[in-house]
Amino acid sequence: MQTFEDGGLRDQQTARYYAERAAYYERVYLKPERQKDLRQMEALLPGYFVGRHVLELACGTGWWTPHGARDCASWLATDLNDETMQIARRKAMPAGKVQFQVADAYTLAELGTTQFNAAFAGCWWSHVPRSRLRGWLDTLHGHLSSGARVVMLDNSFVQPSNLPISRRDADGNTYQVRTLDDGSTYEVIKNFPTAEEAGSALGPRAVNVRWMPYEHYWVLAYELT
Repeated sequence: MQTFEDGGLRDQQTARYYAERAAYYERVYLKPERQKDLRQMEALLPGYFVGRHVLELACGTGWWTPHGARDCASWLATDLNDETMQIARRKAMPAGKVQFQVADAYTLAELGTTQFNAAFAGCWWSHVPRSRLRGWLDTLHGHLSSGARVVMLDNSFVQPSNLPISRRDADGNTYQVRTLDDGSTYEVIKNFPTAEEAGSALGPRAVNVRWMPYEHYWVLAYELT
C-alpha cells in the first residue's frame, strides 16, 4: 500500500493516485444514492458566479466546471495533474469562457499575480491536511479581490456510501484506503469537517458565511472583505 507521512511525499502520492484513477474517477458520481444531492448542487452553482471571473482549484476531470461556469464572465480551471484535465477538456463547456492551466493548489505560483473575483473548489478541501488548511486558504484569498465570492463543496461522511475511515493521525486528519482497478492501494487523506471547523479556518476576511448541508455533501459559500 502506498502511504507516506511526510507532507511533500504525501502530496506526490495523492497526485499520483488521482492521475492513475483519472480514467474512471467519475464513477463516484454515478452512485444512485447521491443523485438527488448532485442535481441540487449542479443547479445551485451557476447563480454564485454570474458575471464573475472565477478561479477553480483542483478541477480534476471537470465534473463541476460546466455547471459553475454557465453564467460566469471567465473561468480558469486548474489542477496539478494534466491527466485529469485531459478528460475535463473533452467535456462540453460554456463557449468561450473556460480555460485550463496546470497549477499547484497549495502555492498557485503558476498564476503569478493574477486576481479573480470568485473561486470554487469541489471535493478538494477534504484532502488538505488540517495543519495546512489556513495557509492554503490564505494563499487562495491572496488571489481574490475585495468582494470576491468563494464556494467550496465536498463529501459528508455517510456509510456505506463512503469508504470507512482507516485511521486518524496525531493532527486529527482521517484517512481512507483506496483500491484502483489494477489492485494497487493508496492511503489517502480524507477529512470531514463540521460547519464550525470549516468556518473557523476561513480567516478574518470571510463574511456572509453560509454552510449548506446535504445528505452526502456540504456546500460552503462566503465573501471576502
